[in-house]
Amino acid sequence: MFRILIVDDHPLTRSGLVAELSKTPDISVVGEAGDGDEALRKARKLKPDLVLLDVALPGKSGLEVLKSLKAEFPSVKVLMLSGHPESQYAVRCLRNGAGGYLTKDSGPADLIAAIRRVMSGGRFISTSLAELLAGEIASGAGHLPHEKLSDREFQILCLIGQGNTVTQIAGILSLSVSSVNTYRARLLSKMHLSTTAQLIRYVLDNNLSFPSR
Repeated sequence: MFRILIVDDHPLTRSGLVAELSKTPDISVVGEAGDGDEALRKARKLKPDLVLLDVALPGKSGLEVLKSLKAEFPSVKVLMLSGHPESQYAVRCLRNGAGGYLTKDSGPADLIAAIRRVMSGGRFISTSLAELLAGEIASGAGHLPHEKLSDREFQILCLIGQGNTVTQIAGILSLSVSSVNTYRARLLSKMHLSTTAQLIRYVLDNNLSFPSR
């Protein structure tokens, strides 16, 4: 029996997932959580075999929750479920220990197949995601400058792109202003850009957003 913890901030989505998974005899939904902190508390209490984790959550993003889960529970399997396209976050999730990435427009059969694949020790990836991974391996790095950034750098890039000031970003992320300025300088260097305006234009041109609510 596979013990599943569902983490999604939409109650209707969670209800739908519970209803669908309850049709499968060897899958048991042992708990639900609506945000990252609750997810970690439930994971400690319930000891699930697999966490079905939304990428976009209030407070801590799904990426941050993923890293916390894998640090505290290395053996737990994590399957990311997202409304964001694979091209934005899938590779980043897999790098951080996710066993698969499933978009929310996938069908119930894909969900069950993904759970079984991840629980068997494999990784669930779509054909399009396999092509993304193959391209990254062939090039030795991400195709675009933002794909080479760390998760924190990428988060700050997206916040800059949303028009937040350095002070506002420091408040959002509980960092010092000097730390945010250091990250900003690092972004400009890594992405071979010269101004904050160019960073904002890059975010807009590539339709980037960090997965949080």
